[in-house]
Amino acid sequence: MNRKLPPFAALRAFEAAARHNSFTAAAAELHVTHGAISRQVSAFESWVGVQVFDRIGKRVRLTEDGRRYLSAVQAAFDSIAAATEQLRDTGVVHVLRVNALPTFAMKWLLPRLSQFQRMAPNVELRLATSNEPVENLDSFDVAVRRGPAHWPNCASGQFLDESEMPVCSPALLKRLPIHTADDLARHVLLHADTRPDAWHHWLQAAGVKMKCRKKQSFDHFYMALQAAVDGLGVALGRMPLLGDELASGRLVTPLDGPHVDARGYWWVARREVANAPLVEQFCRWLEAQGTQAQHNDMQQTAQRKTHAASRESASRIRP
Repeated sequence: MNRKLPPFAALRAFEAAARHNSFTAAAAELHVTHGAISRQVSAFESWVGVQVFDRIGKRVRLTEDGRRYLSAVQAAFDSIAAATEQLRDTGVVHVLRVNALPTFAMKWLLPRLSQFQRMAPNVELRLATSNEPVENLDSFDVAVRRGPAHWPNCASGQFLDESEMPVCSPALLKRLPIHTADDLARHVLLHADTRPDAWHHWLQAAGVKMKCRKKQSFDHFYMALQAAVDGLGVALGRMPLLGDELASGRLVTPLDGPHVDARGYWWVARREVANAPLVEQFCRWLEAQGTQAQHNDMQQTAQRKTHAASRESASRIRP
């Protein structure tokens, strides 16, 4: 196709002058003289055969034809700029530094990261885990912490709610059934040093007072969960972090409640990078994944209640 395009230098001069309503300002932006802008615009008007500026003394003003043409030129410039940026980014690897809580990273983030990689194939995500306060971290772009809290010089947003329920292995439940919260007195309660008061709060919400509770403690929550999977005792499971374990049957929830709300998960981005496209993309992705996880958790909870009701009904009619 033989396109009849005006000289690009003339188009740039027209667009800048039209945007500023000034040949002088356009000249300053393009680092040329006022006379150069004036000559380019005049040459452009001669080339198209249409006047695009009214000259009023030393001032200029777009004509009606000029205003319509400016809209089309700016849209074309925006399209060219976007295509050029995409071309320059082809094959370029961008680095995103994420610092997340250890259990969250292992149980929730890592199983989902392949989805983000498919969405952003040119991103090298450097994941580190830590329980340190955000202000103590040496370097990060986005951190995941429990909140709300005060994070100096950071932007933040919640993306995942959390509640706690007792969980254990099916084998342990078969050996020592749990029908009510009082039955937990016969079990070893698995604690995590990072959440020392979690069991106390849950038992209080359940209205249970146990004077002699057997317990075993671990320095990380994911170790307490693994101990629960291995049948060493009962842990407080965080929903929806344990969706995979519950869906696979490695862990079960022996009781219907109470669901005790815990502090949710928040993304925390350093203020100076919070508006960077890659950081925004990752935070929006976390929010979308959080919404999906909450929906899946509600469905799984409803299914577990239905199955429990069916088992109870079957036991009542069994001779």
